[in-house]
Amino acid sequence: MRVYIPATVPVVADLLSRGCLPPPVEAFAVTASLRSWAQETGPSDDEELELVALSEGARAALRLLAAAPELAGRRVVLAADVPDLSVRVDDEGDLREPGQVTVTQAVALGWVRAAHVDEAAAERDVRAGAEAVVDADAGAPDAEAVVSLLDQCELLWYDADELSTLVQPAR
Repeated sequence: MRVYIPATVPVVADLLSRGCLPPPVEAFAVTASLRSWAQETGPSDDEELELVALSEGARAALRLLAAAPELAGRRVVLAADVPDLSVRVDDEGDLREPGQVTVTQAVALGWVRAAHVDEAAAERDVRAGAEAVVDADAGAPDAEAVVSLLDQCELLWYDADELSTLVQPAR
C-alpha cells in the first residue's frame, strides 16, 4: 500500500542514518473513509485520491513543524510502498483524519519511493501555516485561510536516491 508519511528534514536525516523509521509510523493512504470523504465534492479517480492523501500528509507535516518551531520551515512528505499487512487503518471516529493509517513495523528506507518537499522560497508561508495550524484544526476561519494558502505551494518531488540532498547544508 502506498502511504504518505508526514516528516521534517531531521526525520529524513534520521531515516538515512538508521535505515528505517521506527514503528509506529503515522501516515495517510487512500482508505475507504478517505475515498468517501473526497467524493463528497464529486467523483475522484485514484490519482486524485493519492493527491488528497499526500495533502493530508502535508498538513500533518505542518503540525510537526508547529510542535518544533526551531525546525526549518519546509514540509516533507515521504511516499513509501509498505506491505498491506503492516498498515492499520485508523481513520474511523470523530478525532481521526480521513485516510489516517499507522504503519505497525519499521518503515525501511528501501520502501521509500520519493519525498515531496516545500521549496525554500515557501519557508515564510510554511512558518505562518505552522503557527496557524492548531487554530485551523480547531475551526478558526482566519487560521484556516492561512493554512489553505499552502495549497498553492507546490511540493517539489525528490526521488528516494536524492534524499541525502535534503539534509546536506547548502553550499
